[in-house]
Amino acid sequence: MPGARIHITGIVQGVGFRPFVYNLATRLDLKGWVKNTSAGVDIEVDGEQNILDDFIRALRDEAPPLSRIDDFTASFGPGNGFTQFDIIHSESVDGAFQPISPDVSICDDCLRELFDPNDRRYRYPFINCTNCGPRFTIIKDIPYDRPFTTMAGFHLCPDCEKEYKNPTNRRFHAQPVACPVCGPKVWLEIQNSEFRIQNDDAIVETRKLLVDGKILAIKGLGGFHLACDATNANAVRELRTRKLRVDRPFALMMPDLETIEKHCFVSEQESELLQSTARPIVLLKKRPESTIVEEVSPKQEWLGVMLPYTPLHYLLFANPNLQPSTFDLPPLVMTSGNLSEEPIATDNAEARKRLSKLADAFLMHDRDIHIRCDDSVVRVFSEQSTVDSGKTDHWSLTTYPIRRSRGYSPFPVKLPFDTPNLLATGSELKNTFCITNGNYAFLSHHIGDMENYETLKSFEQGVEHFERLFRVKLIAIAHDMHPNYLATRYALERAEREGLPTIAIQHHYAHVAACMAEHGLTEPVIGVSFDGTGYGDDGAIWGGEFLVADYASYQRAAHLEYFPLPGGDAAIKKPARTALALLWSLGLDWEENLASVKEFCAEDQVTLRVQLEKKINTPMTSSMGRLFDAVSALAGVRQKVNYEGQAAIEFEAMADSAEAGQYVFGVESGQVRVRGVVEELVKDVMAGVPTSKISARFHNGLAESVREVVKRISGETLIKSVVLSGGVWQNITLLRRTLALLHDGNFIVYIHREVPTNDGGLSLGQAAIAASRLRG
Repeated sequence: MPGARIHITGIVQGVGFRPFVYNLATRLDLKGWVKNTSAGVDIEVDGEQNILDDFIRALRDEAPPLSRIDDFTASFGPGNGFTQFDIIHSESVDGAFQPISPDVSICDDCLRELFDPNDRRYRYPFINCTNCGPRFTIIKDIPYDRPFTTMAGFHLCPDCEKEYKNPTNRRFHAQPVACPVCGPKVWLEIQNSEFRIQNDDAIVETRKLLVDGKILAIKGLGGFHLACDATNANAVRELRTRKLRVDRPFALMMPDLETIEKHCFVSEQESELLQSTARPIVLLKKRPESTIVEEVSPKQEWLGVMLPYTPLHYLLFANPNLQPSTFDLPPLVMTSGNLSEEPIATDNAEARKRLSKLADAFLMHDRDIHIRCDDSVVRVFSEQSTVDSGKTDHWSLTTYPIRRSRGYSPFPVKLPFDTPNLLATGSELKNTFCITNGNYAFLSHHIGDMENYETLKSFEQGVEHFERLFRVKLIAIAHDMHPNYLATRYALERAEREGLPTIAIQHHYAHVAACMAEHGLTEPVIGVSFDGTGYGDDGAIWGGEFLVADYASYQRAAHLEYFPLPGGDAAIKKPARTALALLWSLGLDWEENLASVKEFCAEDQVTLRVQLEKKINTPMTSSMGRLFDAVSALAGVRQKVNYEGQAAIEFEAMADSAEAGQYVFGVESGQVRVRGVVEELVKDVMAGVPTSKISARFHNGLAESVREVVKRISGETLIKSVVLSGGVWQNITLLRRTLALLHDGNFIVYIHREVPTNDGGLSLGQAAIAASRLRG
């Protein structure tokens, strides 16, 4: 009798793959075994050749929904005389690694059991199975087995052990499996009280506190949330005060799709994304009649909304005294459990210390979080597709990631080439890092803004964890060119300590390469990289860049003209400074009726002029993000900002979609000129033209200038592939209009679909470029 040996790699551990193989083999009456190794899944099986062929075909076609097969090899030979089919013990292979599944939202089966009074896990907040529950946040090492997770200390009761060992049970080898008898417990600690409220009573009391307008710290999958009633203006204002978060929007959690549709417009694609196993925060347009208070998302018409993704979340919304699935709690603010700019709290003791002044009470549990992981943020975007000829095909809806973390990380990006073992340390803001092994690029979860010691420690912990999980022994470290970024300093100090070479990568080049890598592009492209800040080759602050690039090198083909940034960071925080500096650099008057001019008294205006004339702490910039700041201020929208990008976000939100007019940018000697734009914009402001029209005209003109510059570069290089990357491309108004114009010009345009267009995707580009350089 013949036999087959099969090796499978990809997301094949922690997703029910072995029980799937067992049941498939049993159904086909095959004999042999299956096991996990740190290199993948191995199978040996005996049977008639036609049955073996059916088996191999079904392994691919019927694989569990959470799995992803990357490589599949099968060889045939004489059978081994097996008499039964077994699942045998996992094996560790030196140096081998496997992708790890992200955390997965609660499945329909577990949700049904959660609210079934006859089920032994009724209202148990840690119910899970092979198809759902924590993965990435609890795993310490591979292979993915219970002893290598934070569940190791919870010993299975007889009932759970029976399920765990039964290959036909959906909890077979579900590593976090537990029940009220043997698993983690939940409790409530109220500030200034010595008593703990345990188990289900803790959840019931938490509901009461939320309804009463209190702020709760709630431990989740990847860290703590701070929660309050999103329909209670006083509660939301108090949360902002405590968290030191003035205007940045809060995320929301609502119990079901029906509730979301009462507050937001939801398309079919947005609905699918909301209900996906990743359960990200999805940006949705707010309905005018919504009772979500303005304080949740000031001056914006978009809300970031997610559905519950853990059993505990569902229990919070469900009234225990009514029908089991009756959700009567109002929508909740669910924002990261931290003080502004700090990493999210994960440990109970840490939360008590760091969140004591933020929360009125703590809903805690004793299942440890090994690695912190914030919620992911995405939106749905309508993108015009093209066929190979570059001719327009149709408009399609695509996922446009804003923050890639829980539910997506550490899912790898497959590169179009093999790479050496590298670490790319990313940027200062919205930091992620990237580890490479083979043709996998493992982009980390969201680390955050690298501006303090706490975030640096979180970064270091994450790097150490990834290197261990993916069996990486570094041969080099890639980093941003900016010498003062914490991520850069980490790279340089570690490299010196360990005797490793370092590779400095220009910021905007890395943006372009990140988009190339996720699309598997290998030929040169025209990269349009627009963002707020990036260290340039000439020492200036770049950010309005047109590059001709491949992984080996790049040429700066054009850029936004330079203008001064008086005070550097001071100008970023106060766009009015940037606005006046822009007027000064263009030789335009500071009209006293402009809102930006009114921000400064006469004495301060003199001081600012002297600073500009004498070039005191006044770096030059070609940043498109800073240009948006300046025109937003000149239009009277925002003179000071409380979070990155606020001026541009509010300026975009006011754009009139019906306005066809535009301000005309000049293009001269490889520079995009703005004098005509600023003159016309100021003239419109002084004439009382509605800000909605001013915003639309600026967006229309900028999109047209992108087409004009790209067209010129293409004429010189014959390149038709265009990449749009950088944080400014989160501006959907600009993105949509630019894409339409480029498609009309028969360009093939690539935008981000797997990693963020902002600095959260930068480390992927750094890794791809560094790998190319090392390969020569």
